[in-house]
Amino acid sequence: MTGKIVKVSGPLIVAEGMADAKIYDVVKVGKDGLIGEIIELRGDRASIQVYEETAGLGVGDQVISTGMPLSVELAPGLIEGIFDGIQRPLDKIAERYGDRIVRGMEITNLDHDKLWHFVPVKHVGETVAAGDVLGVVQETPIVLHKIMVPFGVKGVVNAISEGDYNITQTVATLVDGGDIHEVAMLQRWPVRRARPYLEKMTPSAPMVTGQRVIDTLFPIAKGGVAAVPGPFGSGKTVVQHQLAKWADAQIIVYVGCGERGNEMTDVLNEFPALLDPKTGKPLMKRTVLIANTSDMPVAAREASIYTGITIAEYFRDMGYSVAIMADSSSRWAEALREMSGRLEEMPGDEGYPAYLSSRLAEFYERAGIVKVLGSEGVVGSVSAIGAVSPPGGDLSEPVSQATLRIVKVFWGLSAQLAYKRHFPAIDWLISYSLYADRLGDWFDRNVGDDFMEMRAFAMNILQQEANLQEIVRLVGMDALSYRDRMTMETAKMIREDFLHQNAFHEVDTFASLEKQYKMLKLIHLFYDLGNQAVDNYADLEDILSVPAREKIGRAKYVPEGELATLDDVAAELSAQLKALCDGGESND
Repeated sequence: MTGKIVKVSGPLIVAEGMADAKIYDVVKVGKDGLIGEIIELRGDRASIQVYEETAGLGVGDQVISTGMPLSVELAPGLIEGIFDGIQRPLDKIAERYGDRIVRGMEITNLDHDKLWHFVPVKHVGETVAAGDVLGVVQETPIVLHKIMVPFGVKGVVNAISEGDYNITQTVATLVDGGDIHEVAMLQRWPVRRARPYLEKMTPSAPMVTGQRVIDTLFPIAKGGVAAVPGPFGSGKTVVQHQLAKWADAQIIVYVGCGERGNEMTDVLNEFPALLDPKTGKPLMKRTVLIANTSDMPVAAREASIYTGITIAEYFRDMGYSVAIMADSSSRWAEALREMSGRLEEMPGDEGYPAYLSSRLAEFYERAGIVKVLGSEGVVGSVSAIGAVSPPGGDLSEPVSQATLRIVKVFWGLSAQLAYKRHFPAIDWLISYSLYADRLGDWFDRNVGDDFMEMRAFAMNILQQEANLQEIVRLVGMDALSYRDRMTMETAKMIREDFLHQNAFHEVDTFASLEKQYKMLKLIHLFYDLGNQAVDNYADLEDILSVPAREKIGRAKYVPEGELATLDDVAAELSAQLKALCDGGESND
């Protein structure tokens, strides 16, 4: 079907003669064949968001509908890929066209010529259904890419053989009654449609990140959703980098949505250089990057989130645990606002469209832990972590508020903590995790039988410190009782020795759950025995200056293979504080 342009408004064009088109169809615009997507239909007029620069388009230019929705290519070649918002490969574009994306260029999303070694896991005569794994391809040293029966296809395997194939060649033939289905490694899937699954399950295990403030105080479940809001300079991007590197996920999808070009350059330079701590291989060997910088067309920014979550769902369907980082959803919402304004829709709060909340929910609700299609009963998960960049750090603005109504984990970043050089700058007084209670049994069973008790102790001490700070500001520390001063000193230890974590230190960058538990037990032991010494009239300065206390401060730098030394510190601390108890006068 062919229409003609009647209006051009930045990335939005209006074309008439499109009566037979469907919403979200992809179109080719103008003589250069710019890629666009229909986002509104009124009679025979279609409003189209164009994913490329529209300079040079004019009234009367031709618009051709492809009759297909915006889709991504899913096949071997995704891992290590660096794509733009609509899955065009940036490295291939740079090789062929130079540093800038050329308008109307023709390039396949994945390499259709490269050969992959396909190893069947099904045999001739076996019955298969959608989601069943036909064979595997060793895509990278870390990732085994599973070739699945496409959605809507089933039958008996009629032909399948090991060999080297490109992604468009037939690797298996299925017979279903009188129908013959030829299955290739390549699948296409519309990005705005969630991939199907058998059953959504309740998250029951944490996604371990190695970041103490997250794992201990505000954990996220595998298949959970989290938001990281914070003002400029508070460390959102570094937090997401840490999660991408250390999170207990097998596949990472990182979406840079509308971020500054220099930040995305840092990501593109750093990720290939980072080593995966579990395998020692480059982190990129299990990562997909989607880069859509703030100078790229705003419409493609809106599509990038959907591109990322669709790729994440594809690897989830293989049974992998996937983490998708969206940095940041505020820039994505700004793209929604710009397109909504050009469509002349009635604006909502601060000019954002009225459907902002529902669009955010569409994205976050595609996360989860599910039983995937297929007869094997495989479980996969997608954990979604979205950064939010509220102007001026104002969490009452619409994007932050809409996100908070959807997510179950809120890691609120504080500019005040960042200015104090306390990183990660997650404010323990405003952050929360609604998964914590549900995951409590898992922590107590797998880490320590009083892990949740230790967590409650830390949260309680930090809250008490916040209350006592008011008194200290008014009349000074000397006005506090010895017990209150012990609380303040313990809170300082929790903040500086436990919550503060150096992302760039080779040991402190990651802390296992066992190490976190042992560190917190040390601080609890100091608090408990210190208060006993106070009750026995020991001198407070003597309590605070016991030699073992300094070793608690250095516990974060103890390597994972030497955690037994923390038990020695606990024994030393107990002996020194009990000596003070015995040396003081009795309460009696």
